[in-house]
Parts: sequence; structure tokens; C-alpha cells
Amino acid sequence: MPDRQKKTPTVRMVSVEQGSEGQRIDNFLLRELKGAPRSYIYRILRKGEVRVNRGRVKADYRLKLGDQVRIPPVRLAASPAPPRFSREQRERLERSILFEDERIMVINKPAGMAVHGGSGLSFGVIEALRALRPEERSLELVHRLDRDTSGCLLLSKRRSALRSLHELMQKNLVDKRYLALLAGSWRKGRQEVDAPLLKNTLKGGERVVRVDAAGKPSLTRFTRVRRFKQATLVEAELVTGRTHQIRVHSAWLGSPILGDTRYGDEIANRQLRQLGLKRLFLHAHSIKFRWPGEKRDQEFKAPLPDVLEAVLNELDK
Repeated sequence: MPDRQKKTPTVRMVSVEQGSEGQRIDNFLLRELKGAPRSYIYRILRKGEVRVNRGRVKADYRLKLGDQVRIPPVRLAASPAPPRFSREQRERLERSILFEDERIMVINKPAGMAVHGGSGLSFGVIEALRALRPEERSLELVHRLDRDTSGCLLLSKRRSALRSLHELMQKNLVDKRYLALLAGSWRKGRQEVDAPLLKNTLKGGERVVRVDAAGKPSLTRFTRVRRFKQATLVEAELVTGRTHQIRVHSAWLGSPILGDTRYGDEIANRQLRQLGLKRLFLHAHSIKFRWPGEKRDQEFKAPLPDVLEAVLNELDK
């Protein structure tokens, strides 16, 4: 009998059908190339091996109905075993769920947990939830939070919900508010920053953002909540949602977020560490939106973690 020959991977052309429009190309590829690491997806996008309608696209490109996606030949290793979680990890994740219905899930993401795996991490929030809820086949992140940021994280459970929420976000109709402790004592009650932001990725994959005229339009509104001798608690409203936006805009004002080791003030950080601040003081405390065709807002709030409340109490003394 002749030897069976292994199938050689070939270029695939995939047409974007109803249910996939509005999705980011990187997430689309992760679904199409099961088992491919996220770093690989970004690499083939950067090299132009993936094309949409014969043109190069960036990872944040959102697909349109009828788009023709060229997917290069890929030989993938066997899919890794799903991540295993300790009982403590499982219970912690279940306790973090603030709200859930047939369309969405909102969790109070703990600080220190990435929203997805990659860059040396075997899993993040989305991989963990998919493993814990295998019946939820369409579970997707609606937006992202930095690994060191805690608070409201919105996930969709249906493709239709994801499309609707992305459309609302593109129209700035999703209200996201954060609590941040900034260095310095503010006299002003409100400040608005509309400085454009430019994102660079270093060789190690680290993302660094700076204010630059060549960057994307970015708008943050800061409102003073509490004033201390050496710090100010503010509510930051994200009008746009750029990478590290609040962190860079606050630093640009001269009042970086306390506990920020990338854009912050080391002297101020050292002083607050003595009061117990061992993390970035940035917490996504509320998110609000209204479903198309409905008359009432959906609003969700995540209480400030005890460790951050304890720092405020120390500042009050």
C-alpha cells in the first residue's frame, strides 16, 4: 500500500460572514488558528502574511461583512491541554463575577491578573473563564484592562452582543470611569487632557506610550474626589480608550498615578509604599451603556479593593 502523505498547510481565503463582522482581526485569527499563540498571530500580522482584501492590516482592524481574509499556511503543534486551576483560583474567579445574563458577563478583575495569556503567561481571565465555562463557546473580551488595574471588565457571551457593544464603544457611548490616586495635592476640581497618544512596542514586546502629535486623538476627564496633603484621589472618565491612556495623561499633567513603575514618580511611589501601597492605584470602578432599542442604562460598579481603601485611610491620619 502507498504511504499516506501528510497534508501540507496551504493559504486559505476566508470570507467574513454575518456574526464575525466588527471583530478585531487578531481575535478572528485566534479563532481560525486554534492553538496558535497570540505572539505568533501578531508576528504574521506585522510581516504582512495576513491580508484583508489584499492589503495589510494592523491587529486592531475590525472586520467588515464580506471582507476577504488571506490566512497563510500554518503548521500548528497539537493543542495544549486546557489550563488547570486550583480550587482557590476557581473560587476567586467565580467570586469576581458582578453580573451575568444571557448576553454579557461583568467581572471585578483582580489586580495582577492579565486579561489574556501571552508574554510568558499560560492563561489570563478569558482563558480561565473559557476553561471554567466550556459551554460558553462565544465568550469574548469586549475591552481590556492593564494587568495591574483592577475593576469592571466586560465580556460578551454572544456574537451579536459583542458587535453591539463594539459599535457603542466606537461611538463613545460606553461610559467607563476609573478611580486613581495621583501624586500631588490638586487645587483644581476638574482637568481635561486631550493630548494625542502614540504607542510603541519595544523588542521584548513591552508597550510604551507617549504624548505625541503623531499619535491618536485621546481625551480623559479628571474630577477631584478627595484631596490629601501629598496626593489626590480622582475619578478619570475615558472618552477614548487608548493603551495606558489614564497613566500617560496623568503623568503628562505632572501628577502620575501612584504605584506606577513605568510612567510614575519613584520618590512618590517609595513614600506611598511605606503606607502600604504595593500596586498601581488604578481601579475601573464603573461602566455604563444602553443596549440599542432599550430605554434604560445598564450600569455596573466594582467596589474599591480593601488594600486601596487601607491606603486612603493611612493618608487620612
